[in-house]
Amino acid sequence: MKQKSEMILADLIQRYPPLKACGEEIGRACLLLINSYQNGGKLLICGNGGSAADADHIVGEMMKGFKLRRNLPQSQCDRLTDAFPEDGCYLANHLQGALPAISLIGQTALSSAFVNDVAADMVFAQQVFGYGKPGDVLMGLSTSGNSKNVVNAVKVAKAFGLKTISLTGISGGAIKGLCDVTIQAPATETFQIQEYHLPVYHALCAATEAEFFD
Repeated sequence: MKQKSEMILADLIQRYPPLKACGEEIGRACLLLINSYQNGGKLLICGNGGSAADADHIVGEMMKGFKLRRNLPQSQCDRLTDAFPEDGCYLANHLQGALPAISLIGQTALSSAFVNDVAADMVFAQQVFGYGKPGDVLMGLSTSGNSKNVVNAVKVAKAFGLKTISLTGISGGAIKGLCDVTIQAPATETFQIQEYHLPVYHALCAATEAEFFD
């Protein structure tokens, strides 16, 4: 991991001292993300309620510039201008480097059909099966660690060669024993757990970004 990425994670612990208890897990989660992206992988994210909003939030930080400018390399700019001489410069100047990430929350037609026709607790698992490939990462957010649809998604991910990260509360719940890394926020109340999850995933996004766009 680059020094800047390490500094971002260290700053997180400095600003939120209770997170020191899960600092090692945060570092391991970051390395899983970096390794996946280095090998052409992507991030899949799921959760319910406030955690669903967090899943969408994470995609927003990964798929466009977060803390750093993500200018396209010259070779990609040249491809655009060669293909479209009149518009290529505009296209190149308004695209940003992306870290591929998909929220499994937003597929409304698919989700509602699958919930109605098949099984509500398999709606994320189906998407993991359809989108995922070995070397990708699934991040499951569950404050209890027991959300059945998230747990089932993790099981499918592990069976088919994806790496798995979970963000939970202090107990870890059922998901703790399944994931490669479980970050257990030091709280028991749902809203307090979510208050810790936000700075954790912001740091993960920023540290991962620094590896590729610094």
